[in-house]
Amino acid sequence: MTADPQRWLLAVGALALWLALIAVVVWRERKAMAAARARFDALAGAGEGQPVLIAFASQTGFAEELAWMTARSLGDGCLGARVLSFADLDVQTLKFTDRTLLIVSTTGEGDPPDSAARFVRKVMGEATDLSGLRFGLLALGDRSYDQFCGFGHAVDGWLRRVGAEPLFDMVEVDNGEAGAIRHWQHQLNQITGSVTAPDWTPPAYDPWRLVERTLVNPGSPGGEAYHLAFEAVGAAPDWSAGDIAEVGLPERDGVTPGSREYSIASLPSDGRVEFLIRLMRHPDGAPGLASGWLTQDLSLGDQAGMRLRTNRSFHGPADETPMILIGNGTGIAGLRAHLKSRTDAGGAWLLFGERTQAHDAFFDAELQVWLASGVLRRLDRSFSRDAGDGRYVQDLVAAAADELRAWVARGAAIYVCGSLEGMSQGVHAALESALGADVVLTMLEDGRYRRDVY
Repeated sequence: MTADPQRWLLAVGALALWLALIAVVVWRERKAMAAARARFDALAGAGEGQPVLIAFASQTGFAEELAWMTARSLGDGCLGARVLSFADLDVQTLKFTDRTLLIVSTTGEGDPPDSAARFVRKVMGEATDLSGLRFGLLALGDRSYDQFCGFGHAVDGWLRRVGAEPLFDMVEVDNGEAGAIRHWQHQLNQITGSVTAPDWTPPAYDPWRLVERTLVNPGSPGGEAYHLAFEAVGAAPDWSAGDIAEVGLPERDGVTPGSREYSIASLPSDGRVEFLIRLMRHPDGAPGLASGWLTQDLSLGDQAGMRLRTNRSFHGPADETPMILIGNGTGIAGLRAHLKSRTDAGGAWLLFGERTQAHDAFFDAELQVWLASGVLRRLDRSFSRDAGDGRYVQDLVAAAADELRAWVARGAAIYVCGSLEGMSQGVHAALESALGADVVLTMLEDGRYRRDVY
C-alpha cells in the first residue's frame, strides 16, 4: 500500500471521475425515460385505460393503412390507441407500454422495411427486458418467397426472447388475404370485448377509363413495355409522387384474382394516372394475368377499377433537397413522377439502366427537356445489351462514386425504384462501396435513402 500523497490524490480523482460518469449515465437514462413518458402522454388517444401502442413497419403503405384501421377499431371499442412508425419506436416507449399491436411487413427474402432499419440496429440489436409487455403481431408477406413473413417472425422471436408475452399467436397474411385479416379483426374484438366486427372492406375501386396505350420499346430484346394512361370517370382523387395504384382485376372462370400494384408515373396536374407496364409471359409464352389484361385485352375506352394508395415511404423530400434517382426497366415510372414534381431548386440526377439504347431509352424526350431546364442536372444511362456498353445501373453507381459522395455531402437524398432481384441488391452494394456502409445505413434510418422495389 503506497503512502505517496500524489498517488492517493490521483486515485481519489479517478474515483470521483468514475462516480461522475455513473451519475451522467443515470441522469441520461432518467431523461430518456421521462421523454418516453412525455411522448406516451402526448400520443395517447381517447379511450379508457392505458392506450394500446400500435406500431407499423411499412414499405408500400399497406401496413400503415392497417395500423390506422386497427386504431379505429380499438377506439370503437372504447380503448385508447396511439400509432407509431417503427422509425420512431424505441425501447423506452416499449417499456412504458402494457400492450402493443405490431403490423409488420417483410420485403424480399425476410428483410425489414427501410423505415425499420434503425429499430433493428438500435433496439433489436441490444439486450433489454420487456417482461411487462404483452403483444400481438400481424405479419404481412408473400408466400412466393422462401422467407415468408421473415421480418415478422424475427420481431416475434425477439419479443419472446426479451420476455414479452404474446396476446395470441402471430397472424400471417399472404398478399393481403382477406381471411387472415378477418382473423386479426377477431383478435381485436377479443381485446375490446366487441361483439361486432368493424367493416374493413377495402374502399370500392373507382372507375378509370383507358385513354392511351403505347408500345414504347418495339424491337426490344426484353419484354414489351407499354405506356398506359387512365382518366377518372368521376372526380379524380389526389395523390403525390411515390404513391401506388391498386388495379382490380376482372373475374375469370368464376374467380376474382384480386389486384396488382403499380407505381404511378404521373401527377394530378396531368389529369390522369399513367403507368409503364411490362408484358410478363409464363414459360409457355402465355401472358401474365394482370399485365396481359392491361396491355392486350383491355380496349381503349374500357374501364378498370382502381384505388390510389398513399405510400409515404417513397414520398419525395423538400424541393430544395437534391435527389439522386436510381432505377432500371419499368422502375423509371415512379422516378418520372418525382422528376415531374421537381423544380430546378435542388436539382436531380438520374442513373438508369435498360437493355438497348435504340429501343429502351424510356421517356427520353422528357429527360432531355428536364436536362435543358436544370431540373435534371445529370443523366447517366447504361444499356446492358449494347456492344461497347454491357453495363448495369449498379456499374454507373460505382463509376460515379466521387460525385455521389459530393452530392450526399450536400444533403442529397437517394431514391431507388425497379426490380428487387438483382438491381436493388447490386445498387445497394455499390452505394455501400461508394459511400461506406455506415453512411448508407444512416441515410436509410434518416429517410434519405428510400426504395420502391418489387
